[in-house]
Amino acid sequence: MRLNRVLLSTVLVVVALVVQICVLARLQLPGAVPDLLLLVVLGLALVYGHTGGALVGFGAGLLADLAPPADHAAGRYALVLCVIGYLAGLAKPESGQLRTATGPMVVVVAAAIGATLLYAGVGILVGDDAARHVGLGELLFTAALYDLLLAPFTVPLIMGLARRGENDRMADSSGGTGTESGARWITSAGSVRVGRMSRFRRSGRAARLGGLGGGQGGGRGGGLLAKATKRTGRVKDGRVKLKGVKRL
Repeated sequence: MRLNRVLLSTVLVVVALVVQICVLARLQLPGAVPDLLLLVVLGLALVYGHTGGALVGFGAGLLADLAPPADHAAGRYALVLCVIGYLAGLAKPESGQLRTATGPMVVVVAAAIGATLLYAGVGILVGDDAARHVGLGELLFTAALYDLLLAPFTVPLIMGLARRGENDRMADSSGGTGTESGARWITSAGSVRVGRMSRFRRSGRAARLGGLGGGQGGGRGGGLLAKATKRTGRVKDGRVKLKGVKRL
């Protein structure tokens, strides 16, 4: 999991566990206890998917197993929430946005019933039959009812926080890519422009030097040739005729 997911999940799980132990467990409600930790796992699984939901569920369940009031074997609730988080993550919408609130409410009811049955089943396998004395039917009904009443106030908030973290990460990565590409584009454009200007300057400088050299060389050459002609001979039909030289 990414760092932002780990941090957000850890904070939400710790807060939910503290609230559940210090507040919800002391309400003395008939039947089951409202499972705020389960709702946190469901909200994160609907955003992170089945893999993230399984990891968050395992970590949250293990933390609940090790909390001071726990009176069951360590790893029991971790297994339950890991399975529930994985199954809830399979219900993640492809677009990432929920069209209606019916889907999450159905997931909450199914998760509450499934977690209660799975927890009781694992307890029977390890020799804990407390669910038989309390009444499994009453536990299923009260667990689904309490979680369904608590879900509208928690699940949308948790999903909003998780989705906001995902959107911020995508915006940062796309913004960095755009900045880098823009910098490369500006650099390449500037280098082409500088290259063209340098060629223009070189060509202009060469032309000026050529004209200057040609003018000076031509003037000097013309002056020397005129002086030599005056001293040594005369020009006839474009040819220089030197004194003292016989024509062949």
